[in-house]
Amino acid sequence: MATNTQPKAALIDLTKCIGCRSCQIACKSWNNRGVKPTTLNGNFTNPVDMNSEAYTVVKFVETEKDNMISGWDFIKTQCMHCKDPACASACPVGAFEKRQDGPVIYHDERCIGCRYCMMACPFDVPKYEWEKTSPIVQKCTFCADRLAMGMTPACAKACAPKAIIFGSYDEIVSEAERRIKEHPGDYVNHVYGRNEAGGTSWMYLSAVPFEALGFKTNIPAAPLPDLTWAMLKTIPYKVGGLVAILAAIAYFRNRGASEGAASKKEREG
Repeated sequence: MATNTQPKAALIDLTKCIGCRSCQIACKSWNNRGVKPTTLNGNFTNPVDMNSEAYTVVKFVETEKDNMISGWDFIKTQCMHCKDPACASACPVGAFEKRQDGPVIYHDERCIGCRYCMMACPFDVPKYEWEKTSPIVQKCTFCADRLAMGMTPACAKACAPKAIIFGSYDEIVSEAERRIKEHPGDYVNHVYGRNEAGGTSWMYLSAVPFEALGFKTNIPAAPLPDLTWAMLKTIPYKVGGLVAILAAIAYFRNRGASEGAASKKEREG
């Protein structure tokens, strides 16, 4: 299957989302995903988060003003498809691959089930099929198969209010910045995903501060694999240093015990 290598991206303008969940349904349909039993959880988000059968979930967030509920905000969640993904860096068998056209795809035939990808992802995206006897990791594919055929992702195609737009990476970034510049009163001055984790292929605009909507806002701008490797490179030295310290403590402790036993023997003799 041919792949268009021009980097693609998507923008979710939360001010235009109406919470219809058509993206959620289209995703399930295209990716042939099933359902899991759900329960009432006190709000309208269903399921409560992404899972191995739900690659994308629209969250319902009540927003308040002057201690009164002023309305709803709807947040479509999915894999952010990082430009330099931590999941790919953490995977010891190369089960994750960042494609040049944007998607981070998963090769389940290579997966050994270590789940390092789940620990490495700053957005808590990869999900595991805990309920299956031969589980694999599941996550949004960015409809990589559709992109390879020149199509738009299923969720973007199904979005009636055009809250999701899709295009080349440069076009999407320019459009996001244009909307903020031309309508500063409608948006917070931040394109979420533009710099987080070194940049992602999915980005957001919002009228409400992202932290108030539950977005992680403490994600560094540096690519996480760089930080991971900076830490990993020091591990051998840290472990070696710890072993040396423990060995020294054991040596002096044993030496002291031996000298004490010898002195006692001399006194008794």
